[in-house]
Amino acid sequence: MTLSGKTALVTGGNRGIGLATVRALAEAGATVHFTTRSAANLAAARRELGPVAATGHVANMTDRLAMTTLFEQPFDILVNNAAVIGPIGRILDVQVEDWATNIDTNLTGAFHVVQLALRHMVAQGAGTIVNLSSGAAHRPQEGWSAYCAGKAGLAMLTRSVHLEYGAEGIRIFGFAPGVVDTNMQGTIRASGINPVSKLPRASLAPAEEPARAIAWLCTPAADALAGQELDVRSPELRAAAGLPPLA
Repeated sequence: MTLSGKTALVTGGNRGIGLATVRALAEAGATVHFTTRSAANLAAARRELGPVAATGHVANMTDRLAMTTLFEQPFDILVNNAAVIGPIGRILDVQVEDWATNIDTNLTGAFHVVQLALRHMVAQGAGTIVNLSSGAAHRPQEGWSAYCAGKAGLAMLTRSVHLEYGAEGIRIFGFAPGVVDTNMQGTIRASGINPVSKLPRASLAPAEEPARAIAWLCTPAADALAGQELDVRSPELRAAAGLPPLA
């Protein structure tokens, strides 16, 4: 699995699945950039990455100007990972402003970076986009109305990009990473509001598993799966990406 000569951007790449993906792409030979929301997060990510070569940028997904400036450099690969889970609460218990903030990050912000990436990718006739999806895109969870709606919209965006630009060399995938041991999952556990919050930490997957699958999706070996919503728990996908079978 080699991505030598490719330049990649991972949004929200300072921790969890994002950071593991930065490492996996770099190990596959790509020149990797990633975004984070603060200088402190950037410094922490650099310590975690150690000798792994990657360039971090402080840029919030909802900051249209910052993201536009970042995309003045071309990327062959975009991993649309940045997302927020909150507000967590039943519909009558959340504020519309908080709900809208979630959508602005998880859907509108994701759309904006896809649009920015496509300008270069379409011009060169090739490019790969991986949108981080979720089972919540297809099955509602109590207390997650904003997150579920945003991820459902992102799944349809994936299909729309494939419809409009697949024939122009754009490979796009929706990828559900499963339930992974991340800070977001810690927030979910603390809420105690639905069955996902009850999962013991010991049952959660390491971030390295979905990261490895994402890196594989960025190679030509995944061409036949373009335009689809994929799940890391798929036995066929795991075998193709070199992941161990689930127990």
